[in-house]
Amino acid sequence: MRIRRPRWPRTRTGQRRLVQAVMAGCVLALLPSAWLYVSTADRLRTTADVPRTEVAVVFGAGLWKHGQPTPYLAHRLDAAATLYRAGRIEVVLVTGDNSREDYDEPDAMRAYLTKHGVPHARIVSDYAGFDTWDSCVRAKKIFGVDRAVLISQGFHIRRAVALCRAAGVESYGVGVDAEHDATWYYGGTREVFAAGKAALDAVFRPDPRFLGPKEPGVARALAAGR
Repeated sequence: MRIRRPRWPRTRTGQRRLVQAVMAGCVLALLPSAWLYVSTADRLRTTADVPRTEVAVVFGAGLWKHGQPTPYLAHRLDAAATLYRAGRIEVVLVTGDNSREDYDEPDAMRAYLTKHGVPHARIVSDYAGFDTWDSCVRAKKIFGVDRAVLISQGFHIRRAVALCRAAGVESYGVGVDAEHDATWYYGGTREVFAAGKAALDAVFRPDPRFLGPKEPGVARALAAGR
């Protein structure tokens, strides 16, 4: 069976309508990204000027086969350690994937932070941060976080801030530097498509994949430092 190839319209009217349809599709596809930029325009900071906040949230970004943080994740954790040593945060909530026995982002993140000067008692682990929306909802509903500094790469931080604000967490974002390698370009491209899902999450606010009971880890960590 032969498949007919699409043909360029022969009439000017048909050509104009096709171009208009393509342009409308492009505009609709980019609307979620535009929303992310507009809604977070005044919420991005650096480690030097981010407001003092009790809690920082660090999102997982993958592990090497031997269980060590990838360079992208290490940069995020370095920023959190810098903020802690500078007295700009008191507790770090590390959120990531622990869906398999042989893959544990939060524990790897905790180990890295303790090696870089953050006390074990000041780190709280969220083992069900399977995606950005889940992490934001769980920070609010499970760990009781109302205000936080979010730490991620620049291509992801706007989406993180927008989603956490939609989940009820007043947020500022710190976008850490990253080498513009293949991973960076992949991440930037992926964000164009992820923005659409983010917009749907912000509107419909679905429950995360796993919610579970409330955990007092953040409150205990804050109380321990007072």
